[in-house]
Amino acid sequence: MLRAHPITDPDADRLAAAIDALAACVQACTSCADACLSEESVAELRTCIRTDLDCADICAATARILSRSTGGSAVPSRDQIAACVAACRACAEECERHAQMHEHCRVCAEACRACEQACEQLLTAIS
Repeated sequence: MLRAHPITDPDADRLAAAIDALAACVQACTSCADACLSEESVAELRTCIRTDLDCADICAATARILSRSTGGSAVPSRDQIAACVAACRACAEECERHAQMHEHCRVCAEACRACEQACEQLLTAIS
């Protein structure tokens, strides 16, 4: 879809990679939150659940923003990407605390780290 847009983006491949990582992170965080709610130790996972849901929402919004090429200022996109990097980092750190006990947290942490990296690479490219 990015290549079909009349305004070409010189970083289209990097942008597509970030959007794909964002979508994967949304799915992983949403599923991890749901899995945490099914665990017997759900009370111990409250912070993880909240962090998962926050990260999923921020990643979803970032993917939508990055999917629009309006030719406007890149400042809002940079700020959104930076917020997404912070959310992914926080979620990965929280999920890593539970990764040895809960496989879904390990998988989610990996998706968050991959998204964090893809967004950092995009930030470097557009800065």
